Amino acid sequence: MSNALAEVMSQIASGKIEATRVIAAADSLTAQGADADALGLYRTWLQYNADNPLAYAIQYNLGVLLGKFNDHAGAVEAFKAAIAQRPEFYPAHINLGSTYERLGSTPDAVTQWLGMVNQLPGITGETVTYKVSALKQIGRVLEHTSLEESGEDALRQCIELVQPSDAMQHWIAIRQKLCKWPVLSGVTGPTRRQLFAAMSPHCLVFHTDDPLLHLARGYKYYKAKIGRPKVFFDRDSHRAALAGRPKRRIRIAYLSSYFREHAHGYLTAEMYKLHDRSRFEVYAYSCSRRSGDRIQTQVMKDVDHWVDILDMSDEDVAKRIHADGIDILIDFNGYTGEARPAIMAMRPAPVAVNWLGYPGSMGTPYHDYVIADDFTIPAVFEKYYSEKVVRLPCYQPNDRRRLVADIKWTREAAGLPANAVVFCGFNGLQKFTAPMWARFMDILSRVPNGVLWLLDGGERINERLRQEAIKHGVTPDRIIFAPKLINAEHLSRYPLADLFLDTSPCGAHTTASDALWMGVPVLTVAGRGFASRVCGSLAVAAGLGDLVCTTFEDYVEKAVELGNDKRRRNAYRETLAANRATCDLFDTDKLVSHLDALLVRMWDDFVADQVPVPDLSNLEIYDEIGTDLDSDAVEMLGRTDYLDLYGAQLRDYHRHCPVPPDARLWPGKMPPSKPVAKAAAPAKGKARKGK
Repeated sequence: MSNALAEVMSQIASGKIEATRVIAAADSLTAQGADADALGLYRTWLQYNADNPLAYAIQYNLGVLLGKFNDHAGAVEAFKAAIAQRPEFYPAHINLGSTYERLGSTPDAVTQWLGMVNQLPGITGETVTYKVSALKQIGRVLEHTSLEESGEDALRQCIELVQPSDAMQHWIAIRQKLCKWPVLSGVTGPTRRQLFAAMSPHCLVFHTDDPLLHLARGYKYYKAKIGRPKVFFDRDSHRAALAGRPKRRIRIAYLSSYFREHAHGYLTAEMYKLHDRSRFEVYAYSCSRRSGDRIQTQVMKDVDHWVDILDMSDEDVAKRIHADGIDILIDFNGYTGEARPAIMAMRPAPVAVNWLGYPGSMGTPYHDYVIADDFTIPAVFEKYYSEKVVRLPCYQPNDRRRLVADIKWTREAAGLPANAVVFCGFNGLQKFTAPMWARFMDILSRVPNGVLWLLDGGERINERLRQEAIKHGVTPDRIIFAPKLINAEHLSRYPLADLFLDTSPCGAHTTASDALWMGVPVLTVAGRGFASRVCGSLAVAAGLGDLVCTTFEDYVEKAVELGNDKRRRNAYRETLAANRATCDLFDTDKLVSHLDALLVRMWDDFVADQVPVPDLSNLEIYDEIGTDLDSDAVEMLGRTDYLDLYGAQLRDYHRHCPVPPDARLWPGKMPPSKPVAKAAAPAKGKARKGK
C-alpha cells in the first residue's frame, strides 16, 4: 500500500475525511490502473460513513467499479443502496438496469428503466437527458426479444423528444423486423431523409440494392462510431517485428461473436480443422456468449488456440492479438451482431480481412481484403468496395456434417395442405419489403393452389402479414407460418417445400445453403450489391444457375411457371441430388484449400510491402448522393441507369463545390451530361415488374 493510500485510509478510520476527497483519491487510483485499491477505499469509507448524506455517490461509484470486476451481483446491491438513499439519483437507476441486463435478467432491467421514466418530474433539460437514456436502453434491449413493439414505442418516444441518431437507428431495425411498411414513417419530428441518414450499414442492405451507398454508409459509420483509436499498431511496427522473428507458420485468427449455434456458426463449423497445419496456426478470438453448445465445443476443439475475449476490453483484446503474433486477422462480424469493430481499428495484426459476416464493403482504412467469388463480386463491381477483392470458387463455406433430425415429416404434420404448391420463404422477416411482398402475392394469385410458407414471427407480425395479403387480394389462409424448431428439426422439414423464393435486396445466405442441401431449388434475383448476389452465387455453385434472374419480371414469371409445372420442379431437385457430393457449394475441402492459397498470397503481399491501401475517396459525398436518391417509390435494383444517376449527381455537386477525382465514377472533370430517364411509378397493389 502506498503512503498516500495509507494516509487516506487512516483519515477515513478517524472520521477526518470528506466523501469528495475520497472520490478524488479513488479517481486518482483508477487513473493509475489501481482499481482494486479504489474499491478498497470506497468499501472502507462506507464502513464508517454509511449514514453520510453523500453515501449514495460512494455507493454509485462502488457499483461502477464492481462492474469492472464483473461482480454484477455486488454492483446491484451498491446501486440499490444508492437509490434507497436518494431515489431521484437517476444515473443509479440506469446503471442498475444495465447490470440486470448483464446478469441476463432483461425483465428486471426494463422494469427498472420504466420505473425511472415514470417517476421523472416535469420536463427539464436534465430530466429529458435521463428519460432519453432510459428509453434508449429499453428499446435496445427489447429489440432482440418478443417485445419488439414495446421497444419500438420506447424509441419512438425518445426520437420525438430529441431525435438522437442512435435511437433512430435501432427504431428502424425494429420496424424492419416487424414488417411495418413503409419502414421510414410512423414517428413525429424527423424527416424521412433524417431517418434514412441514421440507418445503420447492416439495416441498409435490407432496404436497398445500392452498393455505392453501402460502401459510403460503412465509411460514415466507421468515422462516427469508431474513428481513429488512441491506441493502435501501425504497419511499420509489424514490419519491425517481422524482421527479428524466427521462421514459423503463418498465424491466422478469426474474430467473431458467432462461434456458437448461429447461422454463421453452422456454415463454418467444419472448416477450421481443414486448414493446412504445416503452413498455418489457427486462433479463434471469441466474443460469443458462452453457450457450450455443439458448434462452440467443436470450434474449440478444431482450432489450435481458443481465446475467450467476452469480458476483455477492446484495447486489451488488441494487445493480446498483437502479443500473440497474429499475422492475418479475419473479421467474421463486420457491422453485424455483437461486433467489436474497435478491435480491428487498432490494427493488431499486419493483415486484416473482411469475410462472411457482413455482406458488403466495410469502408474502413484497416480492412485490406474482402473475400468473395466471381459471382458475388464480378470484376466490374469492384468499384463498390474499399478492400482489395480476392476470390474463392464459392465464397461461402458449408458444414457437410450438419445435423438433420430423423423425422418423417408429412404436409399435414407441418400444417401444410397436402396437394398445395409450397413456396418456401424462410428468410428472416427483416429481409421482407413491401415491393417483394407484392411480388409474392402476384405469384400466389397466378398459382391457384400455391401457399407461402414462412417462419413464425409471432402472432402480431403473422397477423400483419395476413392483412398485407388481403390488401393484394390473397386470402390469409394461404400464408402459413412454420413454428420455430431447433435447427436439426427445422432442416428436416425443408423437403416439404417445392420451391424456395428468395428476397431482395438482401437475399438468403445460410438459409439458401440449407434449402439447397435439403434438395429444395432456390429462385433468386441478383442485383449489384453483395447481399443481393449471395443467393445467386450459391445457386450457381450448386448447379442451378438458370434459377438466377436478373429482373424482377423474370423472377415472378419463373416462379409462376415452376409453380404450375411439377415436372420442371422435380428436374431441379434431381439436379441438386446429383450435384450435392461434388458441387463447389458443398466442397469444403476445396474451399479451404483455395482459402489457404489466398492467405499465403496475402502474407506474401505483406512481406513484399504490397498490402493494398483501401480507397476511401469522396465517400462522404457518395453517402449524401445515395441518401438523396433513395425513395420508397422506386427500387434501386431495377434502375438500369444506376451509374448515370450517381454521375448526374456528381456533376451537380461539382458545379457547387469541386469534387476531387476518385477511381470509381468521378475522373475529376466534367464529362458530357447524359439524360437520366425517370422510372415510372408502379401500379398500386401489384408487384413492381421490371423495377
